[in-house]
Amino acid sequence: MLGASLNKVFDYFKSRWQSSWNYSLWALLIFPLSPLVGAVTVGIVSLITWLKQSRKINRRPLNWGFALLSILLIVSAGFAQDKTAAFLGLFNLLPFFLLFAAHSALIQTFTQLRQMAWALVIGSMPVAIMGLGQLFLGWSFKFQFVWVVFSWTIRPGGNPPGRIASLFLHANTFAAYVVIVFILSLGLWIEQWRLGIRGRGAEEQRGRGERLTAPHSPVPFLFLTVAVIANFITLIFTNSRNGWTIAIFACLAYALYQGWRILVGSVAAIVSSILLAAFAPSPVAHIFRWVVPAFFWARLNDDMYPDRPVALMRKTQWEFAWSLAQQHPWTGWGLRSFSTLYKAKMQIPLGHPHNLFLMLSAETGFPSAFLFCGLLAWILITSVQLLQKSKYINIGDKLIFFSYLLSFVGWILLNTVDVTLFDFRLNAISWLILAAISGVVHRYHEKDKLAYRQN
Repeated sequence: MLGASLNKVFDYFKSRWQSSWNYSLWALLIFPLSPLVGAVTVGIVSLITWLKQSRKINRRPLNWGFALLSILLIVSAGFAQDKTAAFLGLFNLLPFFLLFAAHSALIQTFTQLRQMAWALVIGSMPVAIMGLGQLFLGWSFKFQFVWVVFSWTIRPGGNPPGRIASLFLHANTFAAYVVIVFILSLGLWIEQWRLGIRGRGAEEQRGRGERLTAPHSPVPFLFLTVAVIANFITLIFTNSRNGWTIAIFACLAYALYQGWRILVGSVAAIVSSILLAAFAPSPVAHIFRWVVPAFFWARLNDDMYPDRPVALMRKTQWEFAWSLAQQHPWTGWGLRSFSTLYKAKMQIPLGHPHNLFLMLSAETGFPSAFLFCGLLAWILITSVQLLQKSKYINIGDKLIFFSYLLSFVGWILLNTVDVTLFDFRLNAISWLILAAISGVVHRYHEKDKLAYRQN
């Protein structure tokens, strides 16, 4: 039976292996396991979309903004002290602007949003299983097939030790990936739960002899239940404070959106207990530490790592990045310059300042950083406006769009305490999510303008 089910899934995707969008779905499925195959596929899809829809892409003001940002970044690289490193650093940004522009023209419907979310959730399961095996079963291996087409490395005990990293280089990077997938999987789970409620109502109507549509299958709901639980457990054992915080924020946001007041109160009580155990005065903290495991409160207040060097603290890194930005406010020091400058000052190697926006300010200058933030704000504001005002979105579609909006906010929060663009998979997935949001917003904005003209 399992073999027959897998054949059906394969036939389903094979029958739809015709359009550019379906190639992108395959890329999302394979990305965690083979970044190279995913990258090549997404690149080809972007190129085809540019060739087919270049006029449409070129007419969008948002894309003009990214074009201007690209020029500013190139100018900044030209003024960098290490021009080679700066121009290489552009590859973490410019190709993804092109990917964003192409896929925001390709992705137009809520159906595509669902398909994309499903592809991400399904693709996350092998990586989550490998991560749990890494930590609890002692899995460690290095596997390569056809050079780097499939290249998997599982470090024994995680990286850092005791923290799940799975196929990603670091636990924090893996946590950023998992929390984005967790947000989308939770949105799909709520959507399936709603359909299940309708299905139970339909059964009651069937019992009264009324004619009904086909009953809703419970299989997607069961799969999503497993996926949500697996990703949540995996996220916990990445031991990432950022991931924990954003996951809790997402759960509260969904609960508020659904009007589940009891759940909001329960989550708030649990969070308050953990915070009191971590940061309250000693007499109060000891009371809560009888209930809250040290795994949580000791990680939050850094008791788990008491001898951490000052140079590794985010506050120190942020202050240094801000001082660099003030010294070269217009063009910055050049992309990929922070690591060299920080090592020279602190004698500790560090890849980035754990804040994307401060990093861009220091490395590319304030004009580029402000424009980048302005473009993100444009996407966010127009997304919220669509969710609140559009007359063309039904309740079910609003939920999946809210899930993407929530994942976008989660991405912004992640990048205030970390930098996600150095992992190709995570960077590509993030820009695809932004493109999906922007594409749907643009389509329904055009509908609103057309309706206004007709009236």
